[in-house]
Amino acid sequence: MSDVLIDRRDLAFQLYEVLDTQILTERERFSEHNRDTYDAVIETADRIARDKFANHNSAADKDEPKFVNGQVEMLPEVKQGFDAYAEAGFIAGRYDYELGGMQLPESVMAACNGFFTAANPGTAGYPFLTTAAANLIRVFGNDEQRNRYLPPMLAGQFSGTMALTEPHAGSSLADIRTSATPTEYGHYLIKGAKIYISGGEQSITDNIVNMVLARIKGAPAGVKGISLFIVPKFRVNDGGEPGERNGVSLAGLIHKLGYRGTTSTALSFGDDAPCHGYLVGEPHQGLKYMFQMMNEARVGVGFGAAVIGYRGYMHSLEYAKDRLQGRKASEKNPESPQVPIIQHADVRRMLLAQKAYCEGGLALCLYGARLMDDQHTHPDAQKREEAGKLLDLLTPVIKAWPSEFGPKANDLAIQVYGGAGYTREYPVEQCWRDNRLNPIHEGTNGIQALDLLGRKIWQDQSHGLQLLMKAMQVDLEAATTPRCQQWALSLSETLQQAVQVTQMLGKALMSEGPDGVLANASCYLHLFGHITVAWMWLRQANVAAKCLEAANTDHERNFYQGKLQAAQYFFHWELPAVAQDIVLLRNQDDSCLNMKPEWF
Repeated sequence: MSDVLIDRRDLAFQLYEVLDTQILTERERFSEHNRDTYDAVIETADRIARDKFANHNSAADKDEPKFVNGQVEMLPEVKQGFDAYAEAGFIAGRYDYELGGMQLPESVMAACNGFFTAANPGTAGYPFLTTAAANLIRVFGNDEQRNRYLPPMLAGQFSGTMALTEPHAGSSLADIRTSATPTEYGHYLIKGAKIYISGGEQSITDNIVNMVLARIKGAPAGVKGISLFIVPKFRVNDGGEPGERNGVSLAGLIHKLGYRGTTSTALSFGDDAPCHGYLVGEPHQGLKYMFQMMNEARVGVGFGAAVIGYRGYMHSLEYAKDRLQGRKASEKNPESPQVPIIQHADVRRMLLAQKAYCEGGLALCLYGARLMDDQHTHPDAQKREEAGKLLDLLTPVIKAWPSEFGPKANDLAIQVYGGAGYTREYPVEQCWRDNRLNPIHEGTNGIQALDLLGRKIWQDQSHGLQLLMKAMQVDLEAATTPRCQQWALSLSETLQQAVQVTQMLGKALMSEGPDGVLANASCYLHLFGHITVAWMWLRQANVAAKCLEAANTDHERNFYQGKLQAAQYFFHWELPAVAQDIVLLRNQDDSCLNMKPEWF
């Protein structure tokens, strides 16, 4: 069974040949690094992921956490994996040296984290949430909060969560009811219930720091009245140690289709004891603050979906090379040797689709990580601003496109295995179950579609969209070989149609209101996502075509030819599929809008 989590040759191609990640070492923040240090930390991530995460992926799926006497019982290997991740410095990997971090670029940290998620999404969830929660405190917390919580979180002694969802409200955060009552002692008393809180209870860290959205008494209705609070499982004393138990209790565990190693919890606040919460930043600004963690998580969800898809692809590719079955259609002798199923064109179709989805999704997510690096460290202030706008525009796509097509890749991996793929004795069915969560959490893909078409496209007079088209134009013009020129022409023509549709929808929003336009937002997200990933494939193809000319080994030539063939697959099989989206959007199809509930 394949132990390849992510093809290291592909990752090196993406990071260094396409994104030119080594150039980041010229920036002051990363000046103590070079490609050797980047490769060393990637090698460490790959090794720990295989040794300490992959070793219990199946076991944690089969023996999921249990709720026993108000506590969570879980496999000891989960803690061992978490501790190995923390001890290697990955929780603090992107943080300042002064905080115990390695000051690694987001591009490199994203690549490293990809190995852990590919190896074991369940265990990987705990450190990833901790990193994001710590970053929220770092940016918006006061000095006391940073000093009290950051060191133990970055060291892996405390973990972190994000507690948003409530049973009655779901994704509609405007309707949350959890309350916060101020006290004379500087803290608030939190009262309420949260659900689907990943990592809300576990047995791997000394404390859990919940980042909780709640309403201060008398706050305005809706999202303008939401504040953000630090609510630890144990109150932290002045020495930084966990002290008295806070009034956070586990109401129950939720049993999931996949991602079973990460506890999904129902939490109650203030039911059995006073629950102290500590206001982060200003009152009523909590949702704005939380969007930093949510957007980090959305990019992480997209990356996770891509690499779980990638893991299934690696499994099915190896299986297809080894599994003997049938003969070529042209072979009429029934006594001739059977051939590996990869010799059958339809199996290669399924493998090519997986390659196109997973390597395209990986390219998209790494590009998003590079935008984060440019947003925070580019020496040109205008470039920093532009990177931020481009990342903001693309975040719904980075979350949604891989989380739609990563599970589709896993579905195809099951099909490559045939009947064996549908059994628990082989790994790809778990990949699909784990990945099926990603279109749902951190804002369903339908919500991402509404965000893209209802808000992101039009922000700042569509400056983000203009920046995206400008960036695409660079690669359209760089397509110089006949194959790449053909694909560039196809992308350019589709892009022009998409721009026309976007302009039409913008006028309809102004004249007719949002209901009719946003009814087909998912079509727009699919159109936008496919165009963006086609661009990612053109970028890869341009580089591969140049490198192929200089390749001097069969291994390298095969690698670059594979890139070009996968690009061809995407442009011939996938990009044309957006024609239907264009027709539906252009006609403002009302099939869904005008369907009445009573007609079902």
